[in-house]
Amino acid sequence: MAKRVLAVLAALVLAGGLAACETATPYQPNIPGQAASGGYSEVRVEPDRWRVTFTGNSLTSRETVEAYLLFRSAELTVQQGYDWFNIVDRHTERDAHTYVQPDMMYHPWYGYGYWRPYWRYYGYGYGWRTWDPWWGGPFWADSVDIQTVQKFQATAEIQMHHGQKPADDPAAFDAHAVIQNLQPHIQYPAPKK
Repeated sequence: MAKRVLAVLAALVLAGGLAACETATPYQPNIPGQAASGGYSEVRVEPDRWRVTFTGNSLTSRETVEAYLLFRSAELTVQQGYDWFNIVDRHTERDAHTYVQPDMMYHPWYGYGYWRPYWRYYGYGYGWRTWDPWWGGPFWADSVDIQTVQKFQATAEIQMHHGQKPADDPAAFDAHAVIQNLQPHIQYPAPKK
């Protein structure tokens, strides 16, 4: 009985933890303790050169992380009084963890002393089949839940410039055009209640 109570309590704690992270990282500064983890941060390297980073949580896609990085770079360029920027260096890191857990509800030894359940069922095309936790089988035997959780972090070093963006540089971005084009796709944090 104590094992069941502990299992229920563990499930409630896990559900509460997941509820806090049920949304993708919105476009926000990366400050610890926010409702959704992650966000943007930047460091000034030289007067016209910055290192910009965007970190997403496990529900934020790589594409979103990279788009938010580009948007923050453009927004920062305009805030500093420049017109365009070029990306000097850029990379995206992937952090992945795979978890393998036995299925608690159908584990053969869950909730039974030395007695084990045994079933027979009829499968069309297969005839009569059995399931026995001692011998395994196709019906819930040794079920496991395999889940891979991944997070992305994109970093770019940008250099800011005044004037017209050069047309022949593929790493150059007009900051105002980037903001205008990406703004409709940016998800901001929900207002606090």
